[in-house]
Amino acid sequence: MATTIENVERAEDSVTSSASDPGLEVYQSVSQSAVASLVLSVFGLTAFIFVPMLALPIASFIFALLSFNAFRKFPGEYLGRPMAYAGAALCGVTLVVAPIWHTYVYLTEVPEGYARVDFGSFLSDSGRPDVPTQAAINLNGEQIFIKGYIHPTSMDSLHAKRFVIVPDLGTCCFGNQPPLTHMIEVSLTGDQYATKSYRRQRLAGTLRVNQNLKPIEGLNGVFYQLKADVLK
Repeated sequence: MATTIENVERAEDSVTSSASDPGLEVYQSVSQSAVASLVLSVFGLTAFIFVPMLALPIASFIFALLSFNAFRKFPGEYLGRPMAYAGAALCGVTLVVAPIWHTYVYLTEVPEGYARVDFGSFLSDSGRPDVPTQAAINLNGEQIFIKGYIHPTSMDSLHAKRFVIVPDLGTCCFGNQPPLTHMIEVSLTGDQYATKSYRRQRLAGTLRVNQNLKPIEGLNGVFYQLKADVLK
C-alpha cells in the first residue's frame, strides 16, 4: 500500500516543472488517486458482508485525500474531481454505516432461548488429539447459536437438509478434508433447506457431541451434530 501511494504521489507531482514555466503548454490528465479512490470505494461495499473488507474504504479515503491535495496544488492540471468526491462520499458512508450494521446484526441475530457459541470452542488444540474438547462436551444437549461455512462436498445438490459446516472460508472453498473437530453435521428441521454457497451460515439448534466418530459420506466422520431449528 505504501509503495502504491508513493507511486501515485510521484506521478501526480511530475508535472510541477511544466506548471512553473508559463511558456509551456499544460496538459490535463485524470488523477490516478481519484480513480483509485472511486474503484476502492465500490469494492469496499463488500464490507457490509465481510468485516475485514473495511480496509478497502479506508484505503479509498486515503487516495481521496491524495487527489484533493493534487487538485489544490495544481488546480488546472488534473481532471477527476467528481470521481474523487464520489469515492470520498461512498467510502465515508461505508465506514460509518457498515460497522453500525454489523453491530446491529450481532446484537439481534441470536434467537431467544439459544446461547451464542464460538466455533473455536469445538476445535482441538494444535498438536493435541483431534477429539471433542471439554468445552464442547459441556455443551452436549444444549441449545446453541453458531456460525460457519458449508463444506462443499457435504452437499450433493444445490439444496439440502443435511450438510456439514466448518469454521473458516478457506476450508469451505478448497473442500479438503478438515480436522475432525472442525466439522459439525447439521440436519435442518421442518421445511427448511440450505442452499450451497460460500456465505456464512447462521444456525440455531440442539448440539449433540459423540464420543465415538460418526461415519459420514464423503468425509472421515464427525463428532459434532446440530439439529437446527433456525437457519439464517
